Amino acid sequence: MANNPIFKIKEYGQSIWMDYLDRQLIESGELKNKIETRGISGITSNPKSFAKAVSNNRVYDSDIEAGIKGGKSTSEIYESLIFEDIRNACDIFRPIYDESGGTDGFVSIEVSPHLARDTQRTVEEARRFFRAIDRDNVFIKIPGTKEGFPAIEQAISEGINVNITLLFSVESYVESAWAYVRGLEARVAAGKPIENIASVASFFLSRIDTKVDNRIDERLKRIGTEELNEEARLRELKGKVAIANAKVAYQRFKEIIESDRFKALAEQGANIQRVLWASTSTKNPDYSDVMYVNELIGQNTINTLPPDTIEACEDHADVAPNRVETEADKAQKTLESLGEPDIQIDYDQVMAELVEEGIEKFAKPFDSLMKSIEEKAEQLTPV
Repeated sequence: MANNPIFKIKEYGQSIWMDYLDRQLIESGELKNKIETRGISGITSNPKSFAKAVSNNRVYDSDIEAGIKGGKSTSEIYESLIFEDIRNACDIFRPIYDESGGTDGFVSIEVSPHLARDTQRTVEEARRFFRAIDRDNVFIKIPGTKEGFPAIEQAISEGINVNITLLFSVESYVESAWAYVRGLEARVAAGKPIENIASVASFFLSRIDTKVDNRIDERLKRIGTEELNEEARLRELKGKVAIANAKVAYQRFKEIIESDRFKALAEQGANIQRVLWASTSTKNPDYSDVMYVNELIGQNTINTLPPDTIEACEDHADVAPNRVETEADKAQKTLESLGEPDIQIDYDQVMAELVEEGIEKFAKPFDSLMKSIEEKAEQLTPV
């Protein structure tokens, strides 16, 4: 373990969480094993993994059958299944939560992605999930949309731990951080404690490079062979924008935690809202499968990795302290260069499209999960 890069990353101030959860992982003891041997200190769940688990094995069948006999709806069966897994995972991670003073050892569950544009219903579902799961170390995922930010602020003010998802632009990250601050301030104004409230801001990576790279490829098809300098600049940007974006966001993170407003909250026990790097599996096979690990190690950060990336990281990650701090000025210039005449990529448009696509990509596996439960229910219903 001494040579395991993941344990070295932890020494450099970054936590490694796993982006996958299902019941078999819990019941087989594999989750505990990954905590002990891979240094995993938290987990994020998603409907895609649950959908696969429900449809491909029988581990959930008895509970689905019990739900049918109890007259539960598909959504009620879904919640009973998922809530149990989340509670059990929270219990497994509870020692880490306690040892870290409530900064690590969290398990995340998301509200329905169909509520991404509905502030009030998002708040209501966050409240209900938080109460029903009833674990100090659960995060409720709320998307960083225009409608999501006031829901995040309200949830924090009510003492609900929030994992803010679907953050792509630096601006959206900054808004998520201030939503957390405003929620804490509202709680302080109401005379309520804030020392046990936690939040992370999940900043997405690989989807940015995929979309920008596609834009670059389209530009390359349209330019002539005489425009060699332009071609070289475009090719230089491929696979570079997501990490540059993350490094700029990290600079904003440092400014916010050093602000007078947050320092005033910290004096009353407020926890730092850590930045979490999400969407970290490399989509382009030409890129290193650990590029979003190697380049973004930093203090007060989290990197949430799918199982395959965890194994790749253990095998060949090249880690060093504070890489997220290196070449911050160059990162800013990379983002600024996107709008220049020879590049012509609209940063704001790209980020807006990614949010809309992200909502859809969250909704599809959620709907697939509900369909899987319905199909299982039909199979298990006595004729």
